[in-house]
Formats: sequence, structure tokens, C-alpha cells
Amino acid sequence: MSPISVTMLGTASAVPFSDRNPSAQALSVRGRLYLLDCGEGTQQRIRQEHLSFVKIQAVFISHIHGDHIFGLYGLLSTMSLYHRTEPLVIVGPENLRPVLDFYKSAFGADDSYALDFRAIAPKQPEQVYEDGDIRVSAFPLNHGMPCYGYRIEEVVGLRQRPWKPRSYAYCSDTAPFPELAQWVAGVDYLYHEATYPQQYADKARQYLHSTTLDAATCALNAGVGRLLIGHYSSRVKDISVFETECRTIFEATTASNDGDIFEITR
Repeated sequence: MSPISVTMLGTASAVPFSDRNPSAQALSVRGRLYLLDCGEGTQQRIRQEHLSFVKIQAVFISHIHGDHIFGLYGLLSTMSLYHRTEPLVIVGPENLRPVLDFYKSAFGADDSYALDFRAIAPKQPEQVYEDGDIRVSAFPLNHGMPCYGYRIEEVVGLRQRPWKPRSYAYCSDTAPFPELAQWVAGVDYLYHEATYPQQYADKARQYLHSTTLDAATCALNAGVGRLLIGHYSSRVKDISVFETECRTIFEATTASNDGDIFEITR
């Protein structure tokens, strides 16, 4: 089987670190790329990781807080400079539409390629995208505004032996809620934000984010293969505390860093 990998392009939260960009990830499936969020600095990190702009098929945006979309304008402009002709699918909440319209009107975006924007507003898991390689479902998160997570599964053809499609779930900004574990149940890798260590649980509740123990509990209840965490608060300088706390509940936890690559294998 060809590899499926996830490259961390940004693991910081609202404020960039000197060595961390805000939220962005690149999923690579059979030579195609798919972006999950697009925070500031995403295209620079794409270059550093030697990924190809022209292989990006779709961008999935969780919500329109700046740390998840401020890299989008630069990325779209670079694609124009590279004379992209293939339409780019952008999936996200309806309030992303005026952000894209402003880009086209204010910056004189050319018509070399089309932006195929697909607005979503699911109340429960709902398929929002499919091509020959992946199938994507979106589901609501708990962040006080339209905000969505994504579950990605590979598309496989007929096989002589049973094969469970490899899978990945991306849960960006969210406070914990019981349905989430059901919606990401059984995925090979779960990315779940862990903005705060447990000592800042009051901050997590105030801003509708998750703590380390919230993320680990979700992973445990969902029966996932591995938990990846990120979206770290700038209050905390020693990232190792995030992983240590998660492992008290879910041992198979990795605190992700910018530039990390995770291969989903069987």
C-alpha cells in the first residue's frame, strides 16, 4: 500500500512561537496533498518540508479565527503565480465565503484557476468531500462559533482480503463534549487540540478549548490507535508537560512539533 502521512505545518495556538506556526497540517495520500487549516506561515513551512503547491487538491478550514486562516491569502496568491489551472476545493463554514470574496475583489485575483468553495454546516457527521483517494466527513465542534472537525478515510477498491481503510481525524479548537468520541471512534490517528495543561482548566473552559486530560479522555473513549496533540498555549514553554499529562490517561500520545511527519501504516 502507498503511504499516507500527516506533516505538521503549525502546532502553536493563537500566538506564533519562534519555532512554531499557528495551525496547519498537510495530509499526503498517493501523491496528492490536502491541507487542514492554513494559519500564518503555512506556505513557508510547505517549502521547508519540500511539499508541492501544485499537488494540493483541497483545503479544509475548521473555522475563521485568524490563527487558522491567515495563511490562506498568501497560499492562494502563490498558486496564481505558479499558473495553477486546476480548481482548488476549499471546504469550510459559510462565514468563510466573504473572506474568499474579499481576496478576489481586493487583490485582483486572476481567473487562472477557480476557487470551488463548499460551505458546510453539519449538525452531526456528514460527508463533505470525496475523490478517488479520500472520503471526508465533517462534524461540529464546541467552540462558540461555527467550527468543524474532519474525519478522513482512504478510498479503497475491491480487494481479495478484507481491508479496513486507514483513517485520520482532525479536531481543532473545541471544548470537550460527549459525542466527539463517537464521531472519531476507531480512527488510526486522532489529532485533538490540547491548548492547556490541566492546571489551566479554568482558562480552557473560559475560551472553549481542551486540556491535556480532555484530549486524552476523548482518545481513550474513542478507541483510537494514536493521539497527536498540538495547539499549545504560549503560556507554557516546556511542551513535554502536555505529553506527560496525556499519557496518564492514554499512553499512545505524541506531542507534535512543526515539521513532524506521521505515517499511517497497517
